Amino acid sequence: MSSNNGLIDPADAAVLLVDHQSGLLQIVDHVNVRELRNNVAALAKAATLAGAPVIATASVPEGPNGPLIPEVFENAPKATYVQRHGEINAWDVEGFRRAVEQTGRRTLLVAGIMTSICVVEPALSALAEGYDVYAVIDASGTYSDEAQRISIERLSRAGVKVVDVLGVAAELQKTWARDDWANWGGVYASVSPGYAAVMESVGRAQAEATGGEAAGAEVKWAQAHGRLA
Repeated sequence: MSSNNGLIDPADAAVLLVDHQSGLLQIVDHVNVRELRNNVAALAKAATLAGAPVIATASVPEGPNGPLIPEVFENAPKATYVQRHGEINAWDVEGFRRAVEQTGRRTLLVAGIMTSICVVEPALSALAEGYDVYAVIDASGTYSDEAQRISIERLSRAGVKVVDVLGVAAELQKTWARDDWANWGGVYASVSPGYAAVMESVGRAQAEATGGEAAGAEVKWAQAHGRLA
């Protein structure tokens, strides 16, 4: 376990994306599905930006559970995919455990659908093997508010740390003094419309102060389209 005052160490973290599948999304009922998909994409992107390994797996994707949503590989193009052969608990698959072990990381950030199965089972299994486990709860979904609440309580009581996507992103990012700061801003904006508005306002203010391309954007648009009154 490698942590700093209880915070996630990005050099020790790996992200496990379990069963984010189009069929399973259709039974998620405690949260807006579009919001959930955005959060999964943001988590995968944050992991990629931080250089944290991503391991993805799907439960019977050729059946009713459906394929992995495209956001997974779009935002984590270097992810490792582990094939399963009917196992419900991803941790029961030797290839999954081996993929985790090969990362050399001992801090696992787990998200999945359904929370009560796809997150709880591998999270508790990994915890029992000495891993430091976090459940990224807003990148996980299930069929009712009650099921989500019960799962959070069960995870917490067992010692799994329950966290949210933007909290994880901030701990992986650590500082804005980095060349890819704008990409991190995009992660926050994709989850929080309010933060996206903040970025727009700041960008405009900077353009006005420096005479950038976005300065006077409304007037420039109207002039270009012959619509300036």
